[in-house]
Amino acid sequence: MRRPRPGAGSRVMRCGVVSFPGSLDDADTVHALTDVLGFEGVPLWHKDRDLHGVDWILLPGGFSYGDYLRSGALARFAPVMDTVIEFARSGGLVMGLCNGFQVLCEAGLLPGALVRNRSMMFVCDAVHLRVERNDTPFTGACEPGERLVLPIKHGEGCYVADDATLRRIEENGQVVVRYVDANGETTDAANPNGSLNNIAGVVNDAGNVFGMMPHAEHACEGLSGLRDGAKFFRSVDSWLKNGGRA
Repeated sequence: MRRPRPGAGSRVMRCGVVSFPGSLDDADTVHALTDVLGFEGVPLWHKDRDLHGVDWILLPGGFSYGDYLRSGALARFAPVMDTVIEFARSGGLVMGLCNGFQVLCEAGLLPGALVRNRSMMFVCDAVHLRVERNDTPFTGACEPGERLVLPIKHGEGCYVADDATLRRIEENGQVVVRYVDANGETTDAANPNGSLNNIAGVVNDAGNVFGMMPHAEHACEGLSGLRDGAKFFRSVDSWLKNGGRA
């Protein structure tokens, strides 16, 4: 995994937030990172090939390219994604939220795919998540088994994978967060979209690319009534400043 640059421990971490045509949570993400948490959100346009020296990358939610073909299918071919893929394969930290998760799956940086919700309806709600691992760059500020509350808003959030892939990611511990009820149990009623095994977010084999459907950026300040999303961003900040350790 790529190590932080010299001096990372004393400076503000810079997160590149990619905007595709149709992105709608990019500005909210930059606001959460910069104005609320005190980091620096750096806007990156879908045609950019230069990451402008950012420390990590986030693909935000929205409806990139109108969700034509299927969610994330066209965004995967945006010029910036060539650089994002190279950055990820060299060990750089990359996070995708909602549509960003879909793009990362389409790009082959994460296993599985996101398809239509089992209800065939758009879902907008607050959900409970259980943290399955806190030894990743994205969850170090959480406790193992901790229950978080984050908002969701998606029409294609049902996580699916073939049997072999599902078995592999479970055995490898690549499932980072799951949908649960208020008691922390993985019930069918707590699953908002029909995702297999109640999976809400996964990491790649190397552990440096993470995607989840819930919106962490909308749960960082008291105005929204939810604050648990900040833990994901603070986790990345700590990981980078500590030289790649939780």
